Amino acid sequence: MKLFQKLSVVAILFLIISCVNDDEFSTPVLEITDPDLDGEIITIAQLANLYEQAVLSEADNLGINPTSVTDITALRSTFRLDLSETNRYVEGFVISSDASGNWFEELIIQDAASNPTAGVRVLIDESPLFTYYEVGRKVFVKLGNATLDNQAIGGLWIGDSNGVLTLGITDNLDKIPAPAQFSFMQRSSIIEEIIPLEVTIEDFRNELENIFVKLTDVQFIKEDVIDGSVTYAGEPLDEFDGERELVHCATGQSTIVSTSTFANFKSILLPDGRGSISGVLTRNFFGDTYNLAINDPEAVIFDGTDRCDPVEIDCGPASGMGENILFEEFFESQTNNNPIMGSGWTNYQEEGTQAWEAYTSTGQNASLGRSARIASAFSGDARTVSWLITPPIDFISNTGETLRFRTSNSFADGSRLTILFSNDWDGDVTTIAASTWDVLAAADIVADNDFFGNWIDSGIVDLSCVTGTGYVAFRYNGSGNASFDGTYELDEIQIKAN
Repeated sequence: MKLFQKLSVVAILFLIISCVNDDEFSTPVLEITDPDLDGEIITIAQLANLYEQAVLSEADNLGINPTSVTDITALRSTFRLDLSETNRYVEGFVISSDASGNWFEELIIQDAASNPTAGVRVLIDESPLFTYYEVGRKVFVKLGNATLDNQAIGGLWIGDSNGVLTLGITDNLDKIPAPAQFSFMQRSSIIEEIIPLEVTIEDFRNELENIFVKLTDVQFIKEDVIDGSVTYAGEPLDEFDGERELVHCATGQSTIVSTSTFANFKSILLPDGRGSISGVLTRNFFGDTYNLAINDPEAVIFDGTDRCDPVEIDCGPASGMGENILFEEFFESQTNNNPIMGSGWTNYQEEGTQAWEAYTSTGQNASLGRSARIASAFSGDARTVSWLITPPIDFISNTGETLRFRTSNSFADGSRLTILFSNDWDGDVTTIAASTWDVLAAADIVADNDFFGNWIDSGIVDLSCVTGTGYVAFRYNGSGNASFDGTYELDEIQIKAN
């Protein structure tokens, strides 16, 4: 132990000498000798496969159906695999950096500098880490039993923590103690440029977690950068992280960019342009939603000024609804578990296999008698875009037109319901995508964080400023991916005039 203390003092002195001005850190200039490893080297994909096989074995022991996604996901969230007797190292390239404070006491490594296929998080009780494990550095992580000062300190465990594959000590996946980090972590002399893997939000899946990805043709939502001026994580309600919604212009699908309130760029305003962003695909604290975490704001290159915000229709406040019913639908005449049809409805699947269907339900998540719903869970769809469009409505000879409806959801997740209006669609399903559809922004729509048993009133939406013969559409965007496969319910649609 005395020897370790002396070495610690020397290391501290060296770091002090190596520091730059203004209390900033830089990577010490050291000649690194490649480590002489005493075990087999495996890939992160092989490590992940070891864990998955152990999960399935445990499921078999517990009598859990291995094809049940829900049951296996629940088991994976608590199951830990002891790697102590594994005389192996896993290799990877560092892709996270705590230099700007957006990561804390964790390293994210992936299996290749370009075209990666797997990644893993390593918990280390040390900060900062970037001075020793800079982005692009190849490292080796000892999985089995290690020693410190000739004393056995056990090996690592692997499991699901905050929704992502994680290495730590003990079955709690605790952080590797700072004095023991070099018993487990070995640096290579190799440093490579990390080339982000270009994906779309729709591509997000478990296999991409802990990987450095790049999203293109994206922007932060209008409410945060045009209607308001919001920072990365410096707002009064940002308690631990700032979560900002990012939208893919081509599809309207969105994800969350998460920034720590300890990041040194937390008070920088979000850019209001359009472009690309690179970061690590991870999950939120609860492990139920994909997040993108950047190393620093330089990862955001929004050099385009042509935002893709949809045109919004807002006719102002409506004091009430008239008595003249232009269209009304409560779905009572529909048939359960069959597509919505008749009454002039257009029920169209632009992408995917899922249609709006009628259903009834009781209990906490009760329908309103018979209601309509849409979901993409277990669909296998790479992308689901489903439209439910009213028959044509006369906005020429009527006055004081208004719309009202109610929505509910069952864990909407990242799926989205949008209410749209068009007066140039010709009624042909083949021209839906090419027609102009503007957003009815005044309509209140159920949010993912609303209680799943509640039905949310849209409020009275004023349509008196629209002209011509028009259509109101309820468009669902989702996929078979578990993070985008939510359910929306719809009922009590009324369009009235004076």
